[in-house]
Amino acid sequence: MIKVGVFYPQSAKFDWDYYMTKHTPLVQSRLSPAIKKVDIEKGLAGGAPGADATYQCVCNLHFDSVEAFQAAFGPYAAEIMGDIPNYTDAQPVVQISEVKM
Repeated sequence: MIKVGVFYPQSAKFDWDYYMTKHTPLVQSRLSPAIKKVDIEKGLAGGAPGADATYQCVCNLHFDSVEAFQAAFGPYAAEIMGDIPNYTDAQPVVQISEVKM
């Protein structure tokens, strides 16, 4: 199992309603049936008292393998990435990880 983490740094614009009701369903529909699970986290605070969260949003997309992700994402990459300006001005950071536990 692998996880594609999409980390959105703090920015002036993040439309949670659009992200939850339009972008996330778009991603799920395009990457189905390869996508196995989606976790969405809203950053609340940093590790130190009073510190802001580093990321305003973290989205974790779970797939059986890197190849499964790439095969599902490739045909829709332009559409999915092109939707980002509709809800944020942040430049997302992406990391693919192997789930160990």
